[in-house]
Amino acid sequence: MTETKKLYYEDSFLQTFTATVLSCRQEKDRYAVVLDQTAFYPEGGGQEADTGTLGGVRVLDVREKDGEIRHLCDAPLEAGTAVAGAIDWGRRFDHMQQHSGEHIVSGILCARYGCDNVGFHMGHALVTIDFNADIPPEDLADIEAAANAYIWSDAAVRTDFLSGEALERAHYRSKKFIPGVVRLVSFPGADCCACCGTHVRSAGQVGLVKLLTCQKFREGVRIEMAAGGRALRYCNAVLEQNTRVSHLLSAKALDTAAAVERMQKELYALRGRVAALEEGAFARKAAELAGAGDVLLLEGDMGPESVRKLCAAVLDACGGRCAVFAGTEGAYKYAVGEHGGDLRQLAKALNAALNGRGGGKPDFVQGSVAAGEAEIRKFFADLAASAGME
Repeated sequence: MTETKKLYYEDSFLQTFTATVLSCRQEKDRYAVVLDQTAFYPEGGGQEADTGTLGGVRVLDVREKDGEIRHLCDAPLEAGTAVAGAIDWGRRFDHMQQHSGEHIVSGILCARYGCDNVGFHMGHALVTIDFNADIPPEDLADIEAAANAYIWSDAAVRTDFLSGEALERAHYRSKKFIPGVVRLVSFPGADCCACCGTHVRSAGQVGLVKLLTCQKFREGVRIEMAAGGRALRYCNAVLEQNTRVSHLLSAKALDTAAAVERMQKELYALRGRVAALEEGAFARKAAELAGAGDVLLLEGDMGPESVRKLCAAVLDACGGRCAVFAGTEGAYKYAVGEHGGDLRQLAKALNAALNGRGGGKPDFVQGSVAAGEAEIRKFFADLAASAGME
């Protein structure tokens, strides 16, 4: 097995290169191509693989095993031929910004809290970092400010390959025994860590970092963050949302939270008034149907809780079974009750006949149907006729 020369370690900004195809073998619907050298970074260390083109075919994924880097392509390449490679630079630079931003945040945070980074994942939209300490969410602002201040200092990033005594003398985060030559990536003044990923040349190329959430995770916390272009896109998306809310509420951009709080209070008060009016209307309807026996009501659209309350109110007065359907033609919510009854078979038949779903207790069931008023009335008419023949 021939070890592939890793051009991405010599120059992480290398976007095109030429190489010789050493082998090509089919693996299911892809072709694993091995080169004598490559600028394609393979998946590893929480960082996703590069993609791009190689000899005119698409590189869909890149994996490394025992020093051999396999480029998983959508078409074969002939062994022994020279090929030109081009990586997807937008993807690569995004990964370098995220990975470098993670180093800076983790270095500052671990130094401040005496903890370790125990997990790192670079997703398509956000980065997650796991720490084995209970970091108060309110401290994120200080960590974020320190990380961005470091980024704006534009310190140069250094990479060293150490082994033996030189490695033992080195001070780096999460130090543990690693055999052979170890690659140390240093952001002087912020972080130094053994890492196999690709990084920017200087801290300023990260642009900025934005810490988004901090949630309890296992014995510590999980922090979501975005760096560089992702952070900018996230902030722009939030700004766009807030601008829309600002226009809808006729509030200034920095006053939208207060405007929403006022609207919530008004909404809660309005809901209370509606509930009181609704209860009064339901009580009057129940009084009208006192002693009526079995009742079927078809009402205008209302929420499931209102349907339940109306059914319960009429049920207590009518002396029989009460069925309430509320909605619009073809889409109704329902509640059916019968004191001391067993409605399980009725509910099963109702759902089957009216394309519905739902259930509940033996004496009270709720759900929804995709049927029209005529179909609902026919179902209960047939039910009454069947009961009359028994």
